[in-house]
Amino acid sequence: MEKQASTRQLKVARELQKALAEIIRSKGMAAFGGALVTVSEVRVSPDLSVAKVFVSIFPSARQEAVMGILEENNKALRGELGHIVAKQLRIVPELVFYLDTTLDYAEHIDELLKK
Repeated sequence: MEKQASTRQLKVARELQKALAEIIRSKGMAAFGGALVTVSEVRVSPDLSVAKVFVSIFPSARQEAVMGILEENNKALRGELGHIVAKQLRIVPELVFYLDTTLDYAEHIDELLKK
């Protein structure tokens, strides 16, 4: 059973989510091969050193390519994030990107229900 996230973890996660969403939005869809990238959730480790960043990517055909782009630019994104959250955080957490598949799952269920 996972321990309930602390208030601090939740606050940091929310800040990181807002900042990352803004960074990704500012780069524009062209930076991600024309895909729409949304930061759907951020979960921060108890020691605030690692942030799991969940992104949803539309269209889903571009998912693999976009995940690659995010990985390649991980250091740069973390650097930009550092500039934004430097006042609130001593250390900028390491970013680990995960694909948020809830939309795909919902779409799949929708397809099944239509049949």
